[in-house]
Amino acid sequence: MTKNQILAEVAKLSNQSNAMAGRVLDEVLEEIAGLLQRGESITFSGFGSFAVHHRRGRKGRNPQTGSEIHIQPHRVLRFRPGKKLLHTINHGHR
Repeated sequence: MTKNQILAEVAKLSNQSNAMAGRVLDEVLEEIAGLLQRGESITFSGFGSFAVHHRRGRKGRNPQTGSEIHIQPHRVLRFRPGKKLLHTINHGHR
């Protein structure tokens, strides 16, 4: 499903225009990205949580040449699904 398809469904369910649903969704996603960029975690009860974790630098290998390379420390995003979402996925109930 694409963003436009999701927007169409949200607009229909909320009795709003696609443009209004798009503005709301864009604002929500921008706020989520800003919070994660600042290192904060976000929890949606029943759906899941997003958190930023730090990965240490390490040594790796270039798969083409086999030479050793240094992988810089960086941040990664992790999502942990909530119980309600897992139940919905596994049992097909909303």
